[in-house]
Amino acid sequence: QVQLVESGGGLVQPGGSLRLSCVARGSIASINTMAWYRQAPGKERELVATITGGGVTNYVDSTEGRFTISRDNTKRTAALQVNSLKPEDTAVYYCNAVIRRSASLTWGNYWGKGTLVTVSS
Repeated sequence: QVQLVESGGGLVQPGGSLRLSCVARGSIASINTMAWYRQAPGKERELVATITGGGVTNYVDSTEGRFTISRDNTKRTAALQVNSLKPEDTAVYYCNAVIRRSASLTWGNYWGKGTLVTVSS
């Protein structure tokens, strides 16, 4: 059984910062690309940032340099540092990863259950 578990969301004032974390648990052989997505109320889920196993990062334009994705391969974690938060950043943030399971050595695409970020004064 493979799981992704996010944490770090919460209520923050505009201009504030949060650090979101994601840990992969279970019988894992390796992890390929990890990513963060978000889904705002009434909107579709959208990609925020990705990071390859080698640490190459990619961001969507809407992050405007305010977000930083990172990972620790030894700990099987990914993080998203979000700065200068705006009310429009309010969303559930989801961790996503492509993971090779130990038992079957097959790849699967996994999602966490999400962590809510609310930006409001």
